[in-house]
Amino acid sequence: MKTSDINGQEWDVEKGLPRGVAAGLGGGDDGHGGSSGNPDAARNSNNCCDNTDDGVGGNQRLDGGGSGDGGGGGGNSSSESTGGRVRGRAYGAVCVAVKVVVVAAAFIVTCAFVWYTMGLPFLLQVVAVAIIAYIASGGYKFVYLVYRTAPRDLKALCRYYYFLYTAKKLSKKNWTVADVFKHKVVKNTPFKVLFVFEDKEWTALQIEEYSNKVANAMLEKGFKKGDVIGLLMENRPEFVGIWLGMSKVGIVTALINYNQRLVSLIHSIKVANCAGLIYGAELSSDIEDIKNDLDNDMKLFKWSSTPPPTNDDTYLNHILDKASPSTPNPPEKPGYNDKLLYIYTSGTTGFPKAAIITNVRYIFIAGAYAYQVGLKYSDRFYTPLPLYHTAAGIMCIGQSLLYGCTTVIRKKFSASGYFQDISKFNCTAGQYIGEMCRYILATPPKADDTNHKLRIIFGNGLKPQIWKEFVSRFNVPRVAEFYGSTEGNANIANTDNTFGAIGFVSRLIPSIYPISIIRVNPETCEPIRNAEGLCTRCNPGEPGVIVGKIIATNPSRQFLGYVNNEESAKKVVRDVFDKGDAAFLSGDLLVADEWGYLYFKDRTGDTFRWKGENVSTAEVEGVVSNIAGYRDCVVYGVEVPNSEGRAGMAAIVDKDNTLDVSTLSAGLQKALPNYARPLFIRKLNEVEMTGTYKLKKLDLQRDGYDITRVKDQLYFYNNKGIYQELTSETYSDILSGKIRL
Repeated sequence: MKTSDINGQEWDVEKGLPRGVAAGLGGGDDGHGGSSGNPDAARNSNNCCDNTDDGVGGNQRLDGGGSGDGGGGGGNSSSESTGGRVRGRAYGAVCVAVKVVVVAAAFIVTCAFVWYTMGLPFLLQVVAVAIIAYIASGGYKFVYLVYRTAPRDLKALCRYYYFLYTAKKLSKKNWTVADVFKHKVVKNTPFKVLFVFEDKEWTALQIEEYSNKVANAMLEKGFKKGDVIGLLMENRPEFVGIWLGMSKVGIVTALINYNQRLVSLIHSIKVANCAGLIYGAELSSDIEDIKNDLDNDMKLFKWSSTPPPTNDDTYLNHILDKASPSTPNPPEKPGYNDKLLYIYTSGTTGFPKAAIITNVRYIFIAGAYAYQVGLKYSDRFYTPLPLYHTAAGIMCIGQSLLYGCTTVIRKKFSASGYFQDISKFNCTAGQYIGEMCRYILATPPKADDTNHKLRIIFGNGLKPQIWKEFVSRFNVPRVAEFYGSTEGNANIANTDNTFGAIGFVSRLIPSIYPISIIRVNPETCEPIRNAEGLCTRCNPGEPGVIVGKIIATNPSRQFLGYVNNEESAKKVVRDVFDKGDAAFLSGDLLVADEWGYLYFKDRTGDTFRWKGENVSTAEVEGVVSNIAGYRDCVVYGVEVPNSEGRAGMAAIVDKDNTLDVSTLSAGLQKALPNYARPLFIRKLNEVEMTGTYKLKKLDLQRDGYDITRVKDQLYFYNNKGIYQELTSETYSDILSGKIRL
């Protein structure tokens, strides 16, 4: 399938690439986007012009804005760490400058000597021959590389160093996120509206007093620094106020996905060692289902958006009504390096993992991104994404807590309401994930599509196949795509509006930001090593896995990992480029072009992405197997036409044809959130096992739900919530888009 980009170049939609560029590299299915597109066409696109704000002052983040590519630790030691990094890189820059000056001086002296001894005509002849030889040997490519990338790299470097400057101030003061909020936002703009939710406004002072009540209430209930309390609540400003308040006394909040049920929900609570749980009243039935499986001494607090019964002391509302709004005085004050949140990520295998977010990491994620892409104090943000995720909970909410920006929060995403809300609330910055963009694009055109003040959208997963159509239809001046993971240290951003890119690394000074793309076995994700046992870097146009070098003394380069140390160890690769070094292994396949721009290609491992969520096949396999009477099964992702990511498919062993599909439908509907439910079921009559007694997943994945290849019975999850047999007619309707999944 082919189309043309706006410069007339043929575009291979199926591959997600301009024709003739890095042939054979496909687009990713993770929602990160996936193109190794034409950089020239990208930067000259009518809708993809460079609108990046110049400079590091003015509308950029100013004093006290966050942590740099790291920031330091708490107190003096952290400031020394940050200062050491700045001095180290400054020293390196000086060394390079000195070398340039020495080489230039030597060149001038040599030319002067030749001129003096041999005359000007001879000198000009020598210079001309040297230039011709340099060009003929390919040296012009380096000159052109400098011309094309030096301004971009220099701008990013300036913003990076300015960000480190602000981070040093915070590290010296040993400030937490709550401290920054109190001393910078509340003190300077107490009556500025920070959150808008369902037409109700919350000022900075209101959030401060509400969070103080939470902090004092938790102290009265006997909680202390280091305790963990789970938070299970739908989107609303109180969600932020609750975890912010608990952080003021050192309580770590585990932000639990409210879509989880039964086994997954129990696991998320227990893996974080929660001593208490705060949950929304709307989720009461989910808690009742698992209450007997929780520890007897766990304290449960119910919160209601409506006035709760007056005689029920289990409601957090009543407890907060009695609590003081004054600044809490905990026995032990939390600091810059202390744990702040646990945010769950599926990783590549197993149940959800609780990734550790410290105060400095929160500041780094929100602040570094804000500086690099040029977010402004005056921006009004819009997010319909769940606040328990990093994207909304840190990258968006962080702009309010750290810099005093206004954020409009929506309880749940609505495709038809996205630009309607942005227009209604005069938002200038909108947050997205790729799946959302496709849904929004599918809505009927209306006036709000372009009747807005939006200047930038930011997020991840806007695929190149719809990128230009999206920004053109909705009049989006700038896209700030980013790449990163909650737990990882390999984070990048598209700072100059380059079409299809998720970020870049410098080709001139690649070591300045220590991330690399290495060769791996695409099926096992194991690094391919050279004769010395070290990893090998990919060339431009060659796909590989992105890794981030781990530097224990640098907070920004640390890998904090998960609560479970064994799971953390799986994400670390050692002996990368030197014996004894280590790096975070992302598990994501990327490809770089000749200018250093990076493009997402695919995910490795068993995780696939659907409906904007990462789905762990191991977790779903366990649930499906239990409901199916403990039958063997495997779960994998399959591509569906006109859909982002991969839909889940489960192959279940059913030799005697006794599997009750209706019971399976009902069980999965109750046990799994909608994005994790397999949309296709395959009954396996014959089973082919590996040497370790595992079903051969790759063969099954290649077959997919292709009714012309699969002889087993196939079912698909219809819009009534039941599995219906897949016939030739329904298969054709799915391929044509008549049946949408």
